[in-house]
Amino acid sequence: MVAVSRGGSMSERMRVLKWLALVVVVVLALGLVATGCGSEDEETTTTEAEPSDDGSTEATETTEAAAEEPEQITLKYAFFAPASTFPAVQMEKWAEEIEKRTDGRVTVETFPGGTLLTPMNMYDGVLQGVADIGLSCPTYEPGRFPLMSINDLPGLYPDGEVASMVTYDVLQEFKPAEFGDYKIVTAFATEPRYFQTADPVSTLDDLSSVTVRTAGGPPYEKMLGAAVESMPMSEVGQALETGVIDGFTSSREVLMDLKFAETVKYWTDYRLGVVSFAALMDKKQYESLPSDIQQIIDDLGPEMAQFAGAYLDEHVQDSLKWAEENEGLQRVELTEEQRASWDEALAPLEDQYVGEVADKGLPAEDFLKRIRELVAEYSG
Repeated sequence: MVAVSRGGSMSERMRVLKWLALVVVVVLALGLVATGCGSEDEETTTTEAEPSDDGSTEATETTEAAAEEPEQITLKYAFFAPASTFPAVQMEKWAEEIEKRTDGRVTVETFPGGTLLTPMNMYDGVLQGVADIGLSCPTYEPGRFPLMSINDLPGLYPDGEVASMVTYDVLQEFKPAEFGDYKIVTAFATEPRYFQTADPVSTLDDLSSVTVRTAGGPPYEKMLGAAVESMPMSEVGQALETGVIDGFTSSREVLMDLKFAETVKYWTDYRLGVVSFAALMDKKQYESLPSDIQQIIDDLGPEMAQFAGAYLDEHVQDSLKWAEENEGLQRVELTEEQRASWDEALAPLEDQYVGEVADKGLPAEDFLKRIRELVAEYSG
């Protein structure tokens, strides 16, 4: 601090006071510059005052560069069968993966067991906005997905994993026109269906005396001589117990999952056709999603096909072991002569189906050829 002496002339005292005033002005100016030069990246704005702990109010500040909250998307995913079945397990896995890979931006509400849509209105319900994604069997809507009917012909597939990966691939490659309103979220298939009956079946004569439940699709049960009944899988247990049917054709996980081995004691080792599944979303809705979420859905498609098929194959082995140990299930093996007679009875089916689909102007022969190429590739 500069001390001003009481002594000295008036002019000297005036010079000292002017110099002090100049110093004060410079100091104040520097202070204003310092307070006005904050970081450009941290520009702040004062917001509404908020009460503090002692009851007073103080201003809070927010940064203009703060990121906006990401859009939250909820998807409804419907399926017609119980949660314990393998397609429903796939549905839950898909929901888990989409939520994880989008960091929670997408959440999925699952509706198994026909709680939202049934097999008969699943795909229409998606277009009507009842569900965002519907999982069902194209087989259950005869005539609507003609090209896919070829995928269910007997003898094409060795197991569920190969069938699932091929089913997804051929749909992506051929993009059938009947799926034009939909985004194919994923597609997969069962293992081959087998006769599962209360009494052993090994000859065509045996088959002529039984009635079996069919899931639809190619009529190989009839061509082999069996009588058929169409009914939902949920009614099969009671139909077996009351003798309305003597068995069914299906993949074999139902022996344990639905406890059918309590009535059905035999399965015949002859591969029939698979049942195909497709999870579909309204294409317009899919296209309305952010591009990064669309990409995640695309990436999950083949992964879920492989997951569903591999899971089913392993689960079938668990089912067979359980049924053998707990219910006395037995395998019926055909002789070469018996197998040849079954093959001969089914021989006209392929030409019939391929011809009917080709007559609709669809690439039926190319579709079947590509299935066989992919089966060889994945089996190898």
